[in-house]
Amino acid sequence: MSRRGTAEKKTAKYDPIYRNRLVNMFVNRILKHGKKSLAYQIIYRAMKEIPQKQKKQKTKKQKRKTQKTKTQKTKTQKTKKQKRKTQKTKTQKTKTHPLSVLRQAIRRVTPDIAVKAKRARGLTHQVPIEIGSKQGKVLAIRWLLGASRKRSGRNMAFKLSSELVDATKGKGNAIRKKEATHRMAEANRTFAHFR
Repeated sequence: MSRRGTAEKKTAKYDPIYRNRLVNMFVNRILKHGKKSLAYQIIYRAMKEIPQKQKKQKTKKQKRKTQKTKTQKTKTQKTKKQKRKTQKTKTQKTKTHPLSVLRQAIRRVTPDIAVKAKRARGLTHQVPIEIGSKQGKVLAIRWLLGASRKRSGRNMAFKLSSELVDATKGKGNAIRKKEATHRMAEANRTFAHFR
């Protein structure tokens, strides 16, 4: 019998402000040269910028709508109750929590399938494999950070926040990467039996 002790299972830690494991996973992934405090700063700045970016995009949409309505000659009169309802919905939409945006972005970018290179009969085939939820989250975080690093912008926090907002809307390079992976898996569907 071995005298060696068994390794304790490590659980993912929570970040100090949001008390969330996903944020901590982002911090550990963005970390460079052991500068964890800098990684935390980048993530928290990005989280602060998310609501501001959403407000800017909503005001742009509202301006476009008002321009369209000005060009139309017929205008409908709204009652006071209808006006109050629209104001309430606008205030509810603008109060989006950055953590929910982060979760939604990761959910949108998380892939279901990926391709893995396997050698069979002297040839290397790209074999589609299913991905578990944990591995999918890891890939999604990696793709989001990679896409935000490639973006042009002022700083990493700014680029990360804009990539997260784009991912929630179904745009951005991280979403393209997911779609490309799914397309690749679909194209190599014939090699699925090589697992």
